[in-house]
Amino acid sequence: MKRDSERGAAAVEFAILLPLLLMLVLGTIEFGRAYNAQITLTNAARDGVRVMAIGKDPVDAKRKAQTAASSLSTAIATTDITLSTDTCPVGTQVTLTIKYTLSTITGIAGPFPMTGKGVMLCGG
Repeated sequence: MKRDSERGAAAVEFAILLPLLLMLVLGTIEFGRAYNAQITLTNAARDGVRVMAIGKDPVDAKRKAQTAASSLSTAIATTDITLSTDTCPVGTQVTLTIKYTLSTITGIAGPFPMTGKGVMLCGG
């Protein structure tokens, strides 16, 4: 008799803790996705600004950043990529910024607006 009542108590405890454990696991997954997206955006911005600093071509710089960020989404438009300047005289600083909105897969929170930024001196 005592064993049956203990089984019931364990089931109730599990039912109380299961939502908390699921939220913890799903939150960890979302954090990992957001961290990966931020790293990808930052690397894409750095690739694009490097092309601008060396090649001085704003169209090619935006295309390079868009291509580098394509693992996140192919929907990143060139309007989401901005350059601080369209010319790049030697010794001046140029900044490339990519804006992206990360949608969630779990529905716990979000969507999350994210920004990747790269800064480099023109002329290498």
